[in-house]
Amino acid sequence: MFDDLLDANRRYATSAPRNFDGYAHAGVAVVTCMDSRLQPLEMIGLMLGEAKILRTPGGHVTADALNGCVLGVNLLRVNRIMVIEHTRCAMASGNDDEIRQRVADASGLDAGELSVGANPDQVGQLRADVALLSEHPLIAGRAEVGGFVYDVDSGLLTQVC
Repeated sequence: MFDDLLDANRRYATSAPRNFDGYAHAGVAVVTCMDSRLQPLEMIGLMLGEAKILRTPGGHVTADALNGCVLGVNLLRVNRIMVIEHTRCAMASGNDDEIRQRVADASGLDAGELSVGANPDQVGQLRADVALLSEHPLIAGRAEVGGFVYDVDSGLLTQVC
């Protein structure tokens, strides 16, 4: 079932970059959506080894993303955090109840325990996520935090906060 991907990996491994130290050499962390239309490094002109990328549904700052940012700032040379949401995002198309219902309809199973963090107020959610990071005692004063929306049609980022 994964043979095509393992074959691709073997080809990749013949020229894969090596000897990275794990630091974010551009000092950047990006929290963004898991949407396959987004290529976070390419959209901001960075390369492998220059940024920490944390992907979540909707690009929201979940507990795991928050932990990643704290670790990045304090251990991995991150001094700028970009929270990037995007246009036409499913997580901004409804609330948790509506998204759970879509999952239940698709799977035929109860999705009542699923917590996805959907919020149709995308800009409000983005501002809240930026505030959460900016005000965190292990990030405040150590990293600049900005909130952005990526337009999936034009490829352009707009800073919101």
